[in-house]
Parts: sequence; C-alpha cells; structure tokens
Amino acid sequence: MKDANLRSLAWTLLAVALAAGPLWLGGDYYVNLASQVLIAAMFALSLNLLVGYAGLTSLGHAGFLGIAAYASGWLMLNLKISHGLAALAALGASGLLAGLFGLVALRASGLSFLMITLAMGQVLWGLAYRWAGVTGGDNGLSGLTRPAPFGFSLDGANHFYWFTLLVFAIVLAVVVTLVHSPFGAGMRGTRDQPRRMATLGYDVWAIRWVTFTASGFLGGVAGLMYVYYQQFISPHSLSLASSAEMLLMVIAGGPGTVAGPIVGAAMVVLLKNVASAWIDRWIMLLGFVFVLIVVFVPGGIVPGLQRLAARYRPRFARQPAAQVVVVDPMTLKEAP
Repeated sequence: MKDANLRSLAWTLLAVALAAGPLWLGGDYYVNLASQVLIAAMFALSLNLLVGYAGLTSLGHAGFLGIAAYASGWLMLNLKISHGLAALAALGASGLLAGLFGLVALRASGLSFLMITLAMGQVLWGLAYRWAGVTGGDNGLSGLTRPAPFGFSLDGANHFYWFTLLVFAIVLAVVVTLVHSPFGAGMRGTRDQPRRMATLGYDVWAIRWVTFTASGFLGGVAGLMYVYYQQFISPHSLSLASSAEMLLMVIAGGPGTVAGPIVGAAMVVLLKNVASAWIDRWIMLLGFVFVLIVVFVPGGIVPGLQRLAARYRPRFARQPAAQVVVVDPMTLKEAP
C-alpha cells in the first residue's frame, strides 16, 4: 500500500506540475515546446498499442496522422466546414482507413507485417505528394486556423498548451483503461502466446484488428492536434522518417509500458529542438543516444529505471525473524 500511495502522490504532483506548466516554463518558446512533446506523446501512445502490447511493429503509422490532418485541413479550406465537424470527419477517416489497412496488413506478422505497413505508408505519402489538386503537393495546405471551443481562443501559446494537455489526458486515460482491461490482457496474450490463445478459443486476428484500428484512430487524434499546432500540413508528415521517429520514441522509452512512450517522446522532441540549436549534426547525437539505450537499457528507459529502483529500493516491510523456541526435554515445556 505504501508503494501505491507513493505512486499516486507522484502522479498527482506530476499532473499539478503539468497543469501549471505555463507558469514555470518561462516563455512562449518553452510552452510551445511542451505542446510539441504532448502531441508527440499522444502519437507514441497510439503506436505503443501496436508495438508494445500487440507485438506488431509498424513503419507506416504516420499515415494515420497525415490522413486526419489532411482531411481536417481540406474540409475547412475547401468546404468551409466548422472545426468540430471537420474533426469528427477526420477522426472517422483515420479510424476507417486503419480498419481497412488492418484487413490487409494482418494477413501477415513479424517482418512481413512490418514491410506491408511500410508499403502502405509510402502509398499514402505518394498520394499526398502527387495529388496536388487536393493536398497541395509539396507545398502542402496552409492558412489553417485553430478551433475556438466554447468561444475560447487557442491562438495563444498558453491556451493551446492547456487544450493540448486536456486532450492528452483523455488519450492517456483511454490507453490506460484499454491496456488494463480484459481486452488488454488479450492483446498481451496474442503478443506472447498467439497459438495458446487460439487454442483457448480467442480470436487472435480479431483482437489484433481491433488493436490496429484503435491505434490508427488515436493516431488520428494526434494528427488533429498536430495540424492545429502547425496550422499547416505537408507530405513530410506522412513520410517514412516520421514513422521511424515515432517508432524510435516507443522503443527508446520502453514498449509495453504506459510511461515509456511519453518519456521517449520528450527525449526525441527535446533533442530535435534544443540540441539542434547547439549542434548541427543533432541526428548523429540522437543515434548515439539510441545506441546507448540499446546497449545499457535494452528494454527502454522506463523499464531500466524500474529495474534500477527495484534493485536499490529499501525493504521497509521485512518479515520478522523466526523465533527459536527452546523446549526443556525433561518437562516438555518451553525453557525460560
């Protein structure tokens, strides 16, 4: 109970610190950087459902971010649809596309699944690049605006940060509820023992398909927040580099954990934005950090910290030493 109370206290303090972020971050630059971390964390959490909990490594997940972003932007620019309706349509498009892609990709597993998702991601990138009449081609879609829910403007850095934090909290709650539910246990079962799960009567393919669809839908949520932040979308957002960057966040932080993708997203975004201001070859630095993680904490940063904490955690609740009872052999009574 003591560990549970400490964990709850830590999460509460973290939530308070995040809510008060604009008060201590010190400037719009760092507030915007924090918003980028939250958006990347949302996307990494969605990808972690596939990689960490279902054991399906994808290299085309950025396509769902791009579909939601392009659908929302195109509907607002060309059909003058409101932000709310455009967001619903964009999320529906990303969820529907994920369901259709899952029908094809889940015909395979392992390396074959990885290559199929890579091919699908490249197809979406090619469409975004070549279909200039809809996507704007290499120039992308610009001139987009941020929503104003209930008349509350999100143009300021602080206001947009709080809105992003709220959406992040909702996504995090959905992911935590999902992975700790009986369905989450089924996801882990199909990852670890798919044949045994099938023998026990579980539909392994159906569990993986629902996971793939949910992952794509949550990736669409991250895509909406991405286009709201940037107010611009281009084919680069759907590229292989974007998918690989998100996969790196999950692997570096710790797949199969809730906190891992969040830590990985913070690390990659900070290196990308802060280190690049000081080091020209920041990508080399990112690769060096990733190599160190693979060598010294192969399971990711969060699992490595958990193992370290378990090794050095003081054992407060130790079992009392067994009492030795000496019996007098003559009287068969306990000796004084």
